[in-house]
Amino acid sequence: MSTTDEADVHGPIDFLLLEFDPDKMTGEAADALLDLVEGGIVQIYDLLVIVKDDDGSVRGIALSDATQDGLGSFAAFEGAGSGLIGDSDIAEAGNAMLPGTAAALLVYENTWARPFVAAARKADAQVIASARIPADVLAEVLDELES
Repeated sequence: MSTTDEADVHGPIDFLLLEFDPDKMTGEAADALLDLVEGGIVQIYDLLVIVKDDDGSVRGIALSDATQDGLGSFAAFEGAGSGLIGDSDIAEAGNAMLPGTAAALLVYENTWARPFVAAARKADAQVIASARIPADVLAEVLDELES
């Protein structure tokens, strides 16, 4: 049986690119994310706001400057930058975005899973498969099952 130093345990790390219509940004998503962080459910490694202008040009916005672009609700995450997001990630995010939109690109850890990960490591368990089922796909399947 192997030993696991609790400081070396991490939950699954995910990325999320969340696109917004700038005219409909209310700050609720950033507030909900802050609640998750404060509740110890997730830890933000990186958060970058990206804007794709109508002409297709893409730019990252420093969170300290986010209020200038109507994205001030994400300013609470200023300083969330581990260096995991690079220029190629910004370009790739821009390719996925529609012109005239803004997006939050996040890299986060599911910290709620740390105790489970530690217990699994102590049992020498190995992940042999993993996948994420998108919420809209799950809702569609559940709706079909109910009908």
